[in-house]
Amino acid sequence: MRVYLAIFVFLLGWSMAASGQVTAQTTMGPFYTPMPTNEPDTLYIINLEGVSITAPRTFKDNEEYRRYLLYRRYALKVYPYAVKAISVYQDIRDETDGLKRRKQRHYVNDVHKQMKEEFTETLKKLSRTQGYILISMIEKELNVPIYDVIKELKGGMTASYWSTLGRLYGYTLKEQYEPGKDEILDLVLKDFNINLEEK
Repeated sequence: MRVYLAIFVFLLGWSMAASGQVTAQTTMGPFYTPMPTNEPDTLYIINLEGVSITAPRTFKDNEEYRRYLLYRRYALKVYPYAVKAISVYQDIRDETDGLKRRKQRHYVNDVHKQMKEEFTETLKKLSRTQGYILISMIEKELNVPIYDVIKELKGGMTASYWSTLGRLYGYTLKEQYEPGKDEILDLVLKDFNINLEEK
């Protein structure tokens, strides 16, 4: 498929050069930007997403390898929710910066209501391990425990409630994601680096 795309781009550039028409408005898709030149052709600049290249993974045994594949599959599923959660959290911090506490609460409650309507049913279907990976992704990017995020946004009482509920399911919300604690999770999270600041 890439070969066909390369041939298509080459032929399009050649046909434009042959006709002598250079226009800044021509686009090849969402990631091509034509750069007009004084020469009778067009230079295309391609903006690509960052790519993570790692050495081949090695595992102690098949059980560890299977767990890695499972975590990776689950990470693929929860990654969009982690990106959305971090993005919403950063937006809330930006929008409420400098507001009085009461207005902050109103804003947070409005966003919470909207997110609840949009994601509750989907997130209810996540398994315990999927939830663990989702929380770890968020904590890794924000560098704070989920407990602190809840406390900042919804207050100490709500944070304590969720912390107590989390303990029933094996989560300790006050403990932050710690590299080295689960080496398989570390490998997977390296593959799903979020870095919203770069976007």
